[in-house]
Amino acid sequence: MNLTAQFFKFDNLSIFVGIFIGIFFLLITIYSFGFMWQRKKLIYYYSYLILTFISSLGAVFSNNLILFMVFWGFLGFLLYLLIEFAQTENASYTAKKAFIIIGGTDALMLLGLALVWRLTGSLQMDEISISLNTKVAVLAYMCLAAGAFAKAGAMPFHTWVPDTAEDAPTPVTAFLPASLDKLLGIYFLARITLDMFKMNPAINTVLMIVGSVTIVAAVMMALIQHDLKRLLGYHAVSQVGYMVLGIGTGNPIGIAGGLFHMLNHAIYKSCLFLSGGAVEKEAGTTDLEKLGGFGKIMPITFITFLIASLSISGIPPFNGFASKWMIYQGIIKTADNGNNLWIIWLIAAMFGSALTLASFMKLIHAVFLGQPANEQPRSNEVLTKAESMINKRRETSPTMWIPQVFLAVLCIIFGVFAYRIPLKMFIFPSLVEKIEFFGIWNASLATILIIVGVVVGIIVYLLGTIRKTRETEAFIGGEILEKQSNMRVSGTEFYNTIKDITPLGTIYGLAERKVFDIYHLGSIITFGFNKVLRYIHNGVLPTYLAWCFLGMIILFYILLR
Repeated sequence: MNLTAQFFKFDNLSIFVGIFIGIFFLLITIYSFGFMWQRKKLIYYYSYLILTFISSLGAVFSNNLILFMVFWGFLGFLLYLLIEFAQTENASYTAKKAFIIIGGTDALMLLGLALVWRLTGSLQMDEISISLNTKVAVLAYMCLAAGAFAKAGAMPFHTWVPDTAEDAPTPVTAFLPASLDKLLGIYFLARITLDMFKMNPAINTVLMIVGSVTIVAAVMMALIQHDLKRLLGYHAVSQVGYMVLGIGTGNPIGIAGGLFHMLNHAIYKSCLFLSGGAVEKEAGTTDLEKLGGFGKIMPITFITFLIASLSISGIPPFNGFASKWMIYQGIIKTADNGNNLWIIWLIAAMFGSALTLASFMKLIHAVFLGQPANEQPRSNEVLTKAESMINKRRETSPTMWIPQVFLAVLCIIFGVFAYRIPLKMFIFPSLVEKIEFFGIWNASLATILIIVGVVVGIIVYLLGTIRKTRETEAFIGGEILEKQSNMRVSGTEFYNTIKDITPLGTIYGLAERKVFDIYHLGSIITFGFNKVLRYIHNGVLPTYLAWCFLGMIILFYILLR
């Protein structure tokens, strides 16, 4: 074996992921020229981006697990440094939180590597093949999978993603939690599941449980968010569930769907964050209560955001539908192996898509279609910032909207031509087994019919506006909106009533108290243990001697038993 083959592996899966790592690096770099140009120490920022790109390629192409861990761990440190570039008061806390959660699971991965060495005597990925028929083998797999879950943002290691989405600079969020970390986390999960371990139904079921819970729980949290980027952050978590669920099916169509969704998510989620960042750049806020009416101000951003929203919601003929449709088939296919729980996984996946569409209806209304915030009466000569921006009709700079348009176009192409381009060129070559579809879906025909329907709708609209109509100011219940600012309906009111449902209200209350935040729980346990140690180590010599004596008794008991 030559030196290159010993340390690096270039197969269809790693090359496919590596290509898109390069594409996202290029797009985020271009976008950063417009978004970050007023920030200080940009030389460090771009240096960290380049190092992130190089480390990501190193991790993807590594064949030796030790070398892989070096690149993987360095990426966590770079994420910490990049989050610190944010000009928010919580950036330091968020950076530390992300670093500790990812670093903690990296420690579990090192334990997994030690167990793999014990079982096989090798750390070369292409030489490892472990059957999950012993407790040690299962522990090794779960330790490695925990690292993949944390990097991708699956539950229960997900809480760093919404915080990072809210507090980190938008290009950083689009580059790491939205794209690269999803590609790397799911890539590694696929690598250990497909190549390094021989799966069994029990572990596949565990993956499907994690996937289903992640889908539903995260999208339920997204419904009630009032911050644009935090809402997108919870959707970034929810979509990971589909990828884990697809890989957990254990059949070719489901696994292919999971990998395809990994790619699709990186595309439409980056587009969403970049489009949201464009709004943030112009409005100076991501608070949904303070936004509204930006569809007129930023038409390009609105269109790209709308396309990406339809994609993530699984609306045909966009790319998100194609990959979710494959995952649905994979779930149904598990029934052939006697899996009686397939209907639960299917309901969770489809229910998650419905709630995703609902939350993006809220988001699009609040940001682009709703009434501008704090709008004053027309007679007032002092215009609000929102009104002034509407009059200027200002779009972002080309360096910002060109990456958005490119990603939005990919959402269309990878949906309409799913079989001919992404599946045939990237996904199918990455898998050994042949993929068989048992559903019927003609993307080209569906696209033509949708276009025809849109054209007919436009014609009907135009025919309806030929006759002269009377125009009047908008009103609700006799109140003219523009003279009654308190009558404004923003997207933040959408779905607030679900908190009144007793079981959900209780769960939301626990979530607000961070009961499900593994970092928060870990902090409580750690600081509680520190308090005990402080109480014990009180500086009184007789107390120390008493503890030493007690320790000797315990030690003698263990050794002499």
